[in-house]
Amino acid sequence: MASSQTHLFRDAGGKNYLTPFILVTSLFALWGFANDITNPMVAAFKNILLITNFESSLVQFAFYGGYCCMAIPAAIFIKRYSYKKGILVGLGLYAGGCLLFIPAGNAMAFWAFLMAYFVMTCGLAFLETTSNPYILSMGTEATATRRLNLAQAFNPIGSLTGMLIAKEFILARLNPATEAERLTLRSQAPDTFAAVQQADLATVSTPYLILGTVVAAFFVLFALARLPKAAAAGERSSSSRATARRLFANRRYVLSVVAQIFYVGVQIMVWTFIIQYAEHELGLSKAAAQGYNMAAMGIFVTSRFICTFLLKYIKPSVLLTALAVGGGAFTLGAIALHGMAGLYSLVAVSACMSLMFPTIYGIALKGLGDDAKLASAGLIVAIGGGCLMPPLQGLLIDKATWFGSALSSVRVSFVLPLLCFVVIAAFGWWVKKSEV
Repeated sequence: MASSQTHLFRDAGGKNYLTPFILVTSLFALWGFANDITNPMVAAFKNILLITNFESSLVQFAFYGGYCCMAIPAAIFIKRYSYKKGILVGLGLYAGGCLLFIPAGNAMAFWAFLMAYFVMTCGLAFLETTSNPYILSMGTEATATRRLNLAQAFNPIGSLTGMLIAKEFILARLNPATEAERLTLRSQAPDTFAAVQQADLATVSTPYLILGTVVAAFFVLFALARLPKAAAAGERSSSSRATARRLFANRRYVLSVVAQIFYVGVQIMVWTFIIQYAEHELGLSKAAAQGYNMAAMGIFVTSRFICTFLLKYIKPSVLLTALAVGGGAFTLGAIALHGMAGLYSLVAVSACMSLMFPTIYGIALKGLGDDAKLASAGLIVAIGGGCLMPPLQGLLIDKATWFGSALSSVRVSFVLPLLCFVVIAAFGWWVKKSEV
């Protein structure tokens, strides 16, 4: 780390937080890995267990349900105890959920996998609720948003790794039998079908077993590490109820939570339906379309580092507004442009999304002191709330062509991400005006 950047990790008294910053930042990659190794499992479970699309989508319901259910309890926990203890609980639940994949695979029970996902993401909720405000506290408030953006830059690195592991070590190693072939096998040779299922579920479970072991090692590392107490200015010790009243009365915080819901919604929609866009608009295979999805993630990673540097010279609210406008423009391109130009526009949207989550987070928690522990929970709950939007886009895609051959329902469906960017841009502009 260049000496010119070390001031990012020093408080007003000159105390250096670089080492704990590095430790806590490693957690951002860990939960990014979990997010993106899990997304392809919806299709995997559908084929392995011969269940419906709705049933297989319960993987995401269980996954994001953990965030919704555990974010508030996690915030209350760290408010009462400490950031370090919150991290340890999160790592313990994360590792435990991963290890539950082994008995779930042995039982060949889908509900058991759902429970494993839920426990795992209860741990992720603890980690995200804890780590984001903790990073903000590791230095002065003036550099807090830049610090969080730098830490968040390692999240998509974990995501890319998770995508690669899912592709090469799970999907590529599953039995290639189609759903129709499996149905025939189940009716004509049930013992053979059960053996195929068992082998495929073991293929799914093995990376999670390894992941659980790695997370358990992180638990030991953090248990032994000396982590500082938060250096938040103006801390107030009060009940969670009193804190909640202050937060609900804080317009900046409430609008930040709303903006975060729309951001998470647009991120999930763009990354989920880029494959459908490439398939229906250009006739690409799922594998080829996934390549563009990974390219989008690579652009996202690169843009995160660039935007973190730009925050040294541009106010977070200004950069957030500009990127929201850019994201909206690229989304319009995906709607209006034909062929590869439209797909390139959709891929480019990821460059504009890279800054948004940590910047909205930093804006929301600015100046909250110890209230940030509970306030961070609302922003983590927004991760689950954002999942309400992709099904709406799916409904639009299911419709027939709206405007003849000129504009397909797939392209029209991206009106929803466009509206999300409008909301985010309005929020960024409001923050900029309120800072004057």
